[in-house]
Amino acid sequence: MEKIDVMLEPVRAFLIQVGVFVPRLAVALVVLLIGFLIAKAARFAVQKALKAINFHILTQRAGLDGFLQQGGTHIDTIGVIGLLSYWVVILAALIVAFNGLGLTHVTDLLSRVMLFVPKVIVALLVLAFGSYFARFISNAVVTYCAGVGIQDADALGRLARYAIMAFVVMIALDSIDVGGSIVREAFLLLLGGLVLALALAFGLGGQRWAAAHLERWWPSRDAGNTPEAGLPEPRNVAKIFKGDKLP
Repeated sequence: MEKIDVMLEPVRAFLIQVGVFVPRLAVALVVLLIGFLIAKAARFAVQKALKAINFHILTQRAGLDGFLQQGGTHIDTIGVIGLLSYWVVILAALIVAFNGLGLTHVTDLLSRVMLFVPKVIVALLVLAFGSYFARFISNAVVTYCAGVGIQDADALGRLARYAIMAFVVMIALDSIDVGGSIVREAFLLLLGGLVLALALAFGLGGQRWAAAHLERWWPSRDAGNTPEAGLPEPRNVAKIFKGDKLP
């Protein structure tokens, strides 16, 4: 009899563990079901709220929707944000479910992932508003340059837009903690090298080209200071200061 009890002891312990685990599993499944329903509702609410404030118009004008379509996706920026909010709720439900089951390592991993998703949403918002602002500034620069008669207005507008977008991308990457100081320092090095290269090109090999473009953008208004207006030429003025006689 004692041998039978010894043989049945592992089975009894296993059945006890199963009896403890099954209710936890049932509660975890209920939590996942409720989380799934809440995630669907959250996705629907977020998309409706963003469309109510005309956020889709901003993303269309900023060019984000076109960028996503060129990448082969059939979802717009509002759809991406709604999907991210959906997964935030799903991850929260998974954390609660696995925590109830006692799987702490899985819970820690899901907690880190869930903290990363809101940062992605913030980065998308930064890109949306930053792209719209960059396009607005570009159009303003083009309009102003065309109004004052400066040529190459389109090139100056594109330059302003790309410069603003570079800073916007840096802010977006910093918000999701990608690269950190390495990205910032690399960007500053590239920007400093580009400015130095332009300065050397203008100062050494591109003086005439730079002078021609500056004259095109800001024409000289000293039209009266010419020999036809009765004033001496610059070389004759130099002779007067030296004491030479004019011919």
